[in-house]
Amino acid sequence: MKVDIFMVFIGVVVLPASTIAYFIDIDAQDEQCFHDSVTKGTKMGLMFEVSQGGFLDVDVTITGPDGSIIYNGERESNGKYTFAAQVDGTYKYCFSNRMSTRTPKVVMFSMDKGEAAIEHTGGEGEDAENQNKLEDMIQELSGSLTNVKHEQEYMEVRERIHRSINDNTNSRVVMWAVFEAVVLVCMTLGQIYYLKRFFEVRRVV
Repeated sequence: MKVDIFMVFIGVVVLPASTIAYFIDIDAQDEQCFHDSVTKGTKMGLMFEVSQGGFLDVDVTITGPDGSIIYNGERESNGKYTFAAQVDGTYKYCFSNRMSTRTPKVVMFSMDKGEAAIEHTGGEGEDAENQNKLEDMIQELSGSLTNVKHEQEYMEVRERIHRSINDNTNSRVVMWAVFEAVVLVCMTLGQIYYLKRFFEVRRVV
């Protein structure tokens, strides 16, 4: 029983840590693709979010080993798509910025690869049944913790985007206020100069 508890701990702590989020720069009229080789029955989950550039949108495509399109999204800012591999082979997922003529995009994404479907051994007795339940719990807890981790990463990206928007808005407000102040000062000086010249001309006459 101690060994089983240790395996649960390893499955919960180590498996989610294997998932890494990546940041990529996609130039205008460009496309970047990535590949993962998995076996049949493996659960895969693509999560992405556009963190910078233009209208914060990209085209996303997931293609199977046989060339069939599993998922195709156009002008998406963020998303999550989960599927199970139907056949053994290499799966390709691409991020396209071809709709943009000059604006590059920054995309954060991660591809979660779960374990292939577990074929429980034909053991007998209560111990075998408990072991199968523990294996199922390991996968379920691992997936749940991975989702929590990604939610935190997406919240950080969203917070960064909103902070950037706020900073840009504040900068524009400050620049507009300075411009209005300069225009007001110029108009005041112009009126003073005009009135001064007007009264000087009247006095000469």
